[in-house]
Amino acid sequence: MTFVKISEQDSLYNDLEKKSVGELLHDINNEDKKVAFAVEKALPAIEKLVTEIVSRMKRGGRIFYIGAGTSGRLGVLDASEIPPTFGMEPTWVIGLIAGGDRALRNPVEKAEDDTTQGWKDLQEYNIGKLDTVIGIAASGTTPYVIGALDDARRHGILTAIITSNPDSPASHAADIAIEMVVGPEYVTGSSRMKSGTGQKMICNMITTATMIQLGRVKGNKMVNMQLSNAKLVDRGTRMLVTELGLEYEEARRLLLLHGSVKKASDAYREENHV
Repeated sequence: MTFVKISEQDSLYNDLEKKSVGELLHDINNEDKKVAFAVEKALPAIEKLVTEIVSRMKRGGRIFYIGAGTSGRLGVLDASEIPPTFGMEPTWVIGLIAGGDRALRNPVEKAEDDTTQGWKDLQEYNIGKLDTVIGIAASGTTPYVIGALDDARRHGILTAIITSNPDSPASHAADIAIEMVVGPEYVTGSSRMKSGTGQKMICNMITTATMIQLGRVKGNKMVNMQLSNAKLVDRGTRMLVTELGLEYEEARRLLLLHGSVKKASDAYREENHV
């Protein structure tokens, strides 16, 4: 059976240039409504992946996202948000994009067509069997990603793929296939749209659920967040006011002294035998 890329099929809409702004926005919004339902169908695979990741990370394993173009950028984005949100070192979740950091802003010609470079990029981080490699490829055919998954799997490393096409070559290259079938894009083939939106949702799910399982959230609060600006200092201070019953200024002093809500709370409770 010939593999058909659903994500590359003709848009369900035509004559886009003849539509009003309102019509365009309405149509795009209607298409975007399909994304969450497509992600919902992939929840069993996502759950399986997160369960495996948590077990590995508790023993020192890391997450590697790897992709090209929009998919690569979204992996790098999710990885970059882990340190400020959860207070983890940037070495725990790493995003790799075909063509390197230059490709975050500008396309790098033929970077995604190299079947060996992905594994080379991963080897720079001394990747091992406790790590997890998550490929992101809407088409499911990106050589850079498939090559990396093949090599990682051969070395006994857990692999997964986030793709918009079922039964793709990338799905067959991975241990766990997260197939989020969102259908044809509004602009034919523009995977930065529904596919990109779904990829962002799934990456959020994977790392957020993992970080919660690793104890980086308490209740529903980001108690390990980095205090990198005034807004976050204020948020952390108010968390301590609520949790410990302190006055605002005392809570702020305690927060800045210890560097995180969790450390400040633990220190206060220990000192005051609470």
